[in-house]
Amino acid sequence: MSEQDHASASSVDKFDSEKANVDAAIPIPDFDDPNIDKDEAVVGVLEDDSPYPEVRSAVANTDDPSIPVGTLRAWVMGLIWAIVVPGLNQFFFFRYPSVTITGIVAQLLSFPMGRAWARFLPDVKVFGIAINPGPFSIKEHVLVTIMATVGYQSAYATDIIAVQRVYYNQVFNFSYQWMMVMSTQLIGFSLGGVMRRFLVQPPSMIWPLNLVTCALFNTLHAQTYAGMGTRGGISRERFFTIVFVGGVFWYFVPGYLFQAVSYFSWVCWIVPDNIVVNQLFGYEYGLGMSLITFDWAQINYISSSPLASPWWAEANVLAGFVVFFWILTPALYYTNTWYSEYMPISSRTSYDNTGQPYDVNLILGADSTLNLTAYENYSPLFLSTTFAMSYGLSFASITATIMHAILFFRKQIWTQSRRSMHEQADIHARLMSKYRQVPDWWYIVIFVIMFVFGIIVIEVWPSEFPVWGFVVSLLIAFFYIVPIGMIQAITNQQVGLNVITELVVGYAIPGRPLAMMMFKTWGYITMAQALQFASDFKLGHYMKIPPRTMFWAQIIASVVAGTVQLGVQAWMFTNIPDMCSTTQKDGFICPSTEVFGTASIIWGVIGPQRQFSSGQVYNGLVWFFLVGALCPLGAWVISIKWPNSWIRYVNFPVIFTGTGLIPPATAVNYVSWAIVGFIFQYIIRRRHFSWWTKYNYVLSAALDSGVAISIILIFFCLQYPKNGTIGENNVAKWWGNQVFLNTADGKGVPYLPIPDSGTFGLHASQT
Repeated sequence: MSEQDHASASSVDKFDSEKANVDAAIPIPDFDDPNIDKDEAVVGVLEDDSPYPEVRSAVANTDDPSIPVGTLRAWVMGLIWAIVVPGLNQFFFFRYPSVTITGIVAQLLSFPMGRAWARFLPDVKVFGIAINPGPFSIKEHVLVTIMATVGYQSAYATDIIAVQRVYYNQVFNFSYQWMMVMSTQLIGFSLGGVMRRFLVQPPSMIWPLNLVTCALFNTLHAQTYAGMGTRGGISRERFFTIVFVGGVFWYFVPGYLFQAVSYFSWVCWIVPDNIVVNQLFGYEYGLGMSLITFDWAQINYISSSPLASPWWAEANVLAGFVVFFWILTPALYYTNTWYSEYMPISSRTSYDNTGQPYDVNLILGADSTLNLTAYENYSPLFLSTTFAMSYGLSFASITATIMHAILFFRKQIWTQSRRSMHEQADIHARLMSKYRQVPDWWYIVIFVIMFVFGIIVIEVWPSEFPVWGFVVSLLIAFFYIVPIGMIQAITNQQVGLNVITELVVGYAIPGRPLAMMMFKTWGYITMAQALQFASDFKLGHYMKIPPRTMFWAQIIASVVAGTVQLGVQAWMFTNIPDMCSTTQKDGFICPSTEVFGTASIIWGVIGPQRQFSSGQVYNGLVWFFLVGALCPLGAWVISIKWPNSWIRYVNFPVIFTGTGLIPPATAVNYVSWAIVGFIFQYIIRRRHFSWWTKYNYVLSAALDSGVAISIILIFFCLQYPKNGTIGENNVAKWWGNQVFLNTADGKGVPYLPIPDSGTFGLHASQT
């Protein structure tokens, strides 16, 4: 990158004569990493710090092994947050829009809790364990946050349970649910632990999102470090407090009082009945060309803060979005490709040939498998153009990831496979080498136990899922962990395996929706969980947490979190009326479950052979596999010929997978995310580097936590009490909360009406 910190630049001049000797010692990846500036890297090595300015700005390059970590206080607080954060996230998982409550909330609130514990509890021992070990240390704080974070997202397997209930009227007992959740979560943990030598120890594996967390830790505990610089201005603590309080109060506006500033589709308000304008500029079912939202929940919905991802990666995502969703999608839609004009241009719902949501119950037999005769008498399944495009991009991302890893990462993968942990030149790895490491056999034991859990789930309950399918799904996850992990560790973008696993199981085990969902979950979430644990390992690596303490904290917190989420989900389906209905009054419409259920119909019930094979409606999407393989090859050839050209910033796996959350995410989430990223990660970082170094990650943490606290207050104080009748007449029905709904976009009006015959496209028996 061209930008530099002025102080760093002067340091480079000072040591210019030593560059030749230092260059060889810089742990720069063998591939051309656009996330690193060579001069900045030289400065980092000379100062015995990370070669990456992002890391130096957020992570201390010192360690004190005497700081207490696994105290009774840390374990008690960690378990509390391992219950609260996953439980709340499971609650909000079924709501749209929703802000995922990350570990930042636990990080913030556990700080005063720890201080209060240190101040008010007696300094005594019980059974030799200190009740109050003294001041609340930064390492205790990190351990508490990791326990809150390791299982903070809704366990993927809970979507299987929800889809079984909503779509297939299947409710299996708690033993089935618990063993499935534990197996799908912890097999990934074991693989992530084994792969830490590839994804954690190398200094080039930055894991940018962790830098936000590290910056906040150092802010709260008032640590100073090399990357902070000497910039004046208000302290980080005061800056955080101002933004956090402002964020809490501001979200009451887009989240409750004036929701139109969240769905700020102002162009559609001017011409509410113009279908084309609403499809292009709308936010509900449109392509989001209105550009603006004032809601951080919308901006940060895709779970990757625009203030944490490097701009070059965000630019790749934006480029992919513009090409595929603002250029190709309208071209396909308005030429009626895939009969798309009879449906909204963007929707997470599947449709039948009458334009109504697809009713899977009409094609299921008594054993919840496909009834071919009923299917032929009903309808093929149709998708909105953006939904179909998302499948095409998923196909491309699979082949692009393999090709990109082979062409750009092969040397690093080979080098790391031959290198032990103690051979790393990075200061953080050297500091961590003082602690006892976790032997690989610990992870292997976890793998074996969870593998047995998986076989029990498959064999005891009527899953229609063969054990060989279970093994194949795990092999797919294992194959992709390293290449996808390297991409995520550098770019903050994860390539999903959900579609490739769906494709494989759809052909291998057709007509069995539960088997399809199980194969997909073990194949995809095993890899995703491995990378979640790797990210936590990196946080512990940055903050110098003993690896064995990390191991037990992650295992225990994962078990607690998964159990709590199952309990919360059961409570919600029992106590919330119209759960997962599109008209649920409090927004519990279950968007992810709807997408998951649609996928189970496409891949599990109907099968890919009736969707993507030759002669079928969506056969053209298969060409994306070839596109995904050729694009990285072209970029690699150009980079060899012109190594300093702009092509080195192009990352096709990120381009293809960056918009992978559409649906349930919509265009507003990506457009606003990219705009904010451009402002902070390009303009401000380039022109005001010292401000960016001091405040950028603190700003992200403050905004995230402010919105999270605010949404909790709004729901439990204003929406949930009195059956949601608070403000029902005065607030909910005023213009600012209705204008964006009373448009063609808000109503999801398609471009063409259904023909007089009552159906469009081919009949199912003709496909």
